[in-house]
Amino acid sequence: MDYSPPPLFKQGPSALARLIFFVLLALALLVSDARFKTLEIARGILGASLYPLQRAALVPRDMFMGAADLAVTSATLRHENEKLRAQNLQLAQQAHEATQVGAENTHLRSLLQLSQRTTTQAIPAEIQYDTRDPFTQKVVIGRGTQQGIREGSPVVSEDGVIGQVTRVFPLQAEVTLLTDKDQAVPVQIVRTGLRSVIYGTPKGDSLDLRFVPISADVLAGDELVTSGLDGIYPPGLPVAKVIRVDKQADTAFARVVCMPVAPVRGARQLLVLHYQNDVPPRPEVPDATAAEKDAKNKRNVKTPDKAALAAAQPISKAAKALAGKQPADKAPAADKALAPAPALAPALTPTKKPPQAVPAPGSTAAAAATRASSGHPSGHPSVPPATNPQPSPGAAP
Repeated sequence: MDYSPPPLFKQGPSALARLIFFVLLALALLVSDARFKTLEIARGILGASLYPLQRAALVPRDMFMGAADLAVTSATLRHENEKLRAQNLQLAQQAHEATQVGAENTHLRSLLQLSQRTTTQAIPAEIQYDTRDPFTQKVVIGRGTQQGIREGSPVVSEDGVIGQVTRVFPLQAEVTLLTDKDQAVPVQIVRTGLRSVIYGTPKGDSLDLRFVPISADVLAGDELVTSGLDGIYPPGLPVAKVIRVDKQADTAFARVVCMPVAPVRGARQLLVLHYQNDVPPRPEVPDATAAEKDAKNKRNVKTPDKAALAAAQPISKAAKALAGKQPADKAPAADKALAPAPALAPALTPTKKPPQAVPAPGSTAAAAATRASSGHPSGHPSVPPATNPQPSPGAAP
């Protein structure tokens, strides 16, 4: 008798052997697929065959989500429609007021015979990428010199000023954003008309309104627009809004912190403005180099001492009087009167000669000196009687 189990209940290999076999097979398939992509085709065929089943299983979920989206979309569209309608009415009113102001401005200019001063053209551009320097606030736009971009042109969006073109290439241009620490824009406060200059900050998240006196009327919430006095930015462009004013008693200027009106980093499409100011240029200042040199030369000329001139005037008068009236026997006294003082000698005599010994009157040396000066062998001077009737004191009788 056969006691083996029927074929229906034959177990074959043991459960452990089958587990080990399938684990090894799974590892082999994983390694081969990861290294050699052997199951890529099989996976694609299996996914294509199972896709209808997946879509059928996801139909309830898609229906529920579609109904929710339809309700949300309808509410959102209704809200946006009402908002746009209100904005349209507001813009229509502003456009009507702007038309009236423009007509009045044209009438007043024609009445005063004033010409239009400004013309502005706009070129659309799109930001391509940021610059590589992380410490600067700059972007690159896809317009260059071939499209009419100029260096220094202001860049704006629909909300306000974004920055300024600082470098121009044939097909691209570099724009320095408003929040850069080296960017400056002349602005004025709309409420009071106070003019100043706004700068970026090193962090690039705010703006700094500088040179505002501590007594100026500046409040949080004031709007800043371009003043247009620099000839680069058109007047009236929105720039920033004041968020904080710090006034300290020990400083002459207040610290005014502002935030840009336009999203400087969030804008994608921009407008590059070509602002042409028809105001005539400033007159040239004449060259003052020659006049400064003449003034410097006059300052360098040395004038004689006033005390020396005052002391020399009576001496010159005495010399003139003695030359016309005094006789020859009083010549030594005149010589003493005409001798310059020791303090005035350097100013009146160009060169200083060594002193010579003067012989005493009546001595042999004096007589020899008298004969040598007169040229007479007897020692008497050959002077006409009308000129000098008395003999000199040192001559022999």
